[in-house]
Amino acid sequence: MVKNDILERGLECDVFIGAGLVDLYCKCGRLGDARNVFDKMWDKDVAVWNAMVAGLAQSLEYGEAVEVFRRMWMCGGVEVNSVSLLNLFPAICKLSSVGLCKCVHGYVIRRLFPNSVVNGLIDVYSKCGRPDLAYRVFELMHEPDDVSWGTLMAGLALNGCHNEVLELFDQMMNYRLNVNIVSVVSALSAAGETKDLKKGKMIHECVKKNKFDCDIRVSTPLITMYAKCGETEKAQDLFHKLSGKDMVAWSAVIAAFVQSGHPEEALTMFRDMQYAGFKPSMVTIVGVIPACAELCFKKLGKSLHCYSIKHDISSDVSIETSLVAMYAKCDDFTSAMIVFERMGYKEVVAWNALINRYAQIGEADLAMELFSRLLLTNVHPDPGTIVGVVSASAHLGDLNLGSSIHGLVMKYGFESDCHVNNALIDMYAKSQSLSSAELLFGLTKSKDHVLWNVMISAYTRHGRSQESISTFHQMKSNGFSPGLVTFVSVLPAVAYLAAIKEGTSLHGEIIRMGFLSHNTVCNTLIDMYSKCGRLDYAELVFNEINDKDNVSWNVMLAGYALNGLGDCAFDFFTLMQENLVEIDPVSFVSVLSACRHAGLVNEGKRVFALMKEKHNIEPKLEHYACMVDLLGRAGLFDETLQLIESMPMEPDAGVWGGLLGACQMHSNVKVAELALDNLVKLEPGNQAHYVVLSSIYAESGRWADAKSLRMKMSESGVKKTPGRSWVNENRDLPVLEG
Repeated sequence: MVKNDILERGLECDVFIGAGLVDLYCKCGRLGDARNVFDKMWDKDVAVWNAMVAGLAQSLEYGEAVEVFRRMWMCGGVEVNSVSLLNLFPAICKLSSVGLCKCVHGYVIRRLFPNSVVNGLIDVYSKCGRPDLAYRVFELMHEPDDVSWGTLMAGLALNGCHNEVLELFDQMMNYRLNVNIVSVVSALSAAGETKDLKKGKMIHECVKKNKFDCDIRVSTPLITMYAKCGETEKAQDLFHKLSGKDMVAWSAVIAAFVQSGHPEEALTMFRDMQYAGFKPSMVTIVGVIPACAELCFKKLGKSLHCYSIKHDISSDVSIETSLVAMYAKCDDFTSAMIVFERMGYKEVVAWNALINRYAQIGEADLAMELFSRLLLTNVHPDPGTIVGVVSASAHLGDLNLGSSIHGLVMKYGFESDCHVNNALIDMYAKSQSLSSAELLFGLTKSKDHVLWNVMISAYTRHGRSQESISTFHQMKSNGFSPGLVTFVSVLPAVAYLAAIKEGTSLHGEIIRMGFLSHNTVCNTLIDMYSKCGRLDYAELVFNEINDKDNVSWNVMLAGYALNGLGDCAFDFFTLMQENLVEIDPVSFVSVLSACRHAGLVNEGKRVFALMKEKHNIEPKLEHYACMVDLLGRAGLFDETLQLIESMPMEPDAGVWGGLLGACQMHSNVKVAELALDNLVKLEPGNQAHYVVLSSIYAESGRWADAKSLRMKMSESGVKKTPGRSWVNENRDLPVLEG
């Protein structure tokens, strides 16, 4: 009605009324009407221009906002003021245009503008991803106010510069400057992200001193900080005491518990939120779904999926991405792919969730196939994508593929990312290119805990045990404390060298660091002591485990087998069954191996029969190899050959090798020749088999056959490798050749 009255009176061209109409239309989202009024005005003052720029900047017409500002600046006949610039800044932020920001910055420098504009520049540079330039603007300010400090801290926090935020907060405290809510919230966020509980508590004291703790805008990040620092009880206590909890507070705290690795607490808070009468919002759902993924609560995840569909928020890209990740983590790839394929815009995070999960479960081909699809889209891979792809390549052991991916890493500029670098080194080590892994490791200036573990594990895997132990000591001398993974990686190297002194030293460190409560470490210790011939120590470690798992029992059983204690192994196997320990194929390999070393033929036959009859386990090649060796050592060659013929799969080198070894014990030339014929087909370059048969010929007095076999070896290009021995003295390993 007012509008019609204005039009009838022809007042829309009046500067004051026109400016009001433009502002009103913009705020109502009617940009077309605003433009009509704006264009009809022939005498526009700065207020009219500012209103139009503000309306366009707050809408989706960011480029148009810049164009109107340019017209105002160049030919509008008015002087740009502080309001003009402050209205333009949101458009520059949305466009992420550092170039535009620099142009405006130059204009501001040439004229004297108040701190509010300079603070706006700090904010714009930060939101355009240039915190360095934001910091520079701040440093050049003559008298930065509390808003300047807060704006810079918020910008640095936005760009992940959390340590710099905490440094600024310390400066404010040292200079006794006034803090505001923005600076406190930014500092709390930085303390949470860096998990600096000590600093977080100091900021909490500042909050209480300034009486900000009653403000929910501060209370929520304060609780979030405690949650991210692992102080879940403190976080919950503060949250329950918080008055006026709103949806934002509930959602933020739930997300914080998930991000800090406490999904159970997050789901408890989610339940409490619903009891308190709050209905989950889109933000809440995005926060809760990852908790379901971490705990593999697919049923609850599906319920949340249904809720999002019912409330028409399932098409939100954040929810879709979370659902893809949740279904993938629960290994429900059918549901994951259905959600993924229906996504209008597939964010890189969604691609990463699938690629990384495929890589984790060993489906490397599917991971690579998905990565190939990604490269055909307009979505750019990020370091998270590359980590998954490199892991898939490592699983395939394809060095050429891995090298190609390394080339992509360099193309995208990700080589400085520590996660990518660690994955590349691991990939090269697993692709039989330890030299490349060593080169990258040596070139890495800032080595983290994970990288040291990767290198120690790589040396151990390649049988370079001395280097593995040496790297372990280098890690400690560089100021890194060994972790759970470190000990699990280095102990097999100690076992390989039978370096009992080093092993007991590591055992002492494990006790001092409180890792003895972890079964993984205890199981590795049992294995190490068994391989060092100290079953008494192995038994002590085994008996100290309160909650023994299947691996604990199997490792101890393998220890008895390795040390030739057949009776002990058989008794221990019986004890496992009495204690209702789940017997698996590994258990049978160990007990059968013990029986063959101890010559317990009847016991071995009985155990082999139990596999199918009692435990419903189909024997594999390694079980048949044990039985062939057991029967062969006992001289039961007819029975051994019958067993080989009855195998449901083709015998491998382990089976025929066991038979050949038994033939050497009993000088059975005929069967030995049969075994060698099959071994030559499977392993034509293995000289050990020829040597064994040659020895059998010699022992049987068939010197001509022995000589003929040696000549055959020479003609085939097979050479006998000289034997080697080592002596461990003061940690040096001199090698004796013969």
